[in-house]
Amino acid sequence: MSIPTGRYGLIAGNGKFPLLVLDAARSESVDMVVMAIKEEASLQIESQGYTTHWLSLGQLGKLIQLLKQEGIRQVIMAGQVKHKQIFSRIIPDKKLFKLLASLGSRNTDSLIGAVARVLEEEGIQLIDSTVFLRPLIPDPGVLTKRSPNDLENRDIQYGRKIAQEIARLDIGQSVVVRDQACIAVEAMEGTDDMLRRASNMADNQRLTLIKVSKPNQDMRFDVPVVGLPTIRLMVEVNASALAIDAGRTLLFDRSNLIKLADENGITISAFRPDN
Repeated sequence: MSIPTGRYGLIAGNGKFPLLVLDAARSESVDMVVMAIKEEASLQIESQGYTTHWLSLGQLGKLIQLLKQEGIRQVIMAGQVKHKQIFSRIIPDKKLFKLLASLGSRNTDSLIGAVARVLEEEGIQLIDSTVFLRPLIPDPGVLTKRSPNDLENRDIQYGRKIAQEIARLDIGQSVVVRDQACIAVEAMEGTDDMLRRASNMADNQRLTLIKVSKPNQDMRFDVPVVGLPTIRLMVEVNASALAIDAGRTLLFDRSNLIKLADENGITISAFRPDN
């Protein structure tokens, strides 16, 4: 994928995602201005050497004003915004209040999709959030030294069907399976908390974690991500296999992530999405 030219804006949520985007942008000598969400973004973002503006989650009008002030016409959204922040703690300004009132449903896709449309109406394009991070997105195949065994393969095939359905319904994107029984389904709590919940119910028995993309995944936002904390947690809870979607999943710190999985006998497979 070619990288569009020009100056970029980065709407930064929590986690490593925004920092990785900034590192990659620096390596491409790309000029970028950061719009950091006060409730989510790390203070570390200010040490990256880019112009940074802080604003609250509900300040859509201020976001547009700052982007225009900085001459930004292309913007990337990177980093998680916790669902509970979006739906319980947000204090909307007039522009966001009007947008929220117009939504038919209040799920994350509807909200962020509507924000993207408002930005486009203002001449600002929300682009693929992975545009600088393509090397972190795996192709189909087994990524680790160990391939899934027969039991894990059956769990993966069973679990992918369930995960794809909950993703279609915009409930979550991950499930935990054991012996072709669904132990846990992800909702607003996120993958790691779901995995802990599954472990409590499975009494430390072997588990398989399946994470998928949404149907026709919009790569501008809410891209599936796996990082080292999830692999460490898999070790802790005796989860032996991870299945993800190829071409649509970001593996943060990819080489160290795979190294840690190999050291602990965890198998990671990337499957071609069905949609």
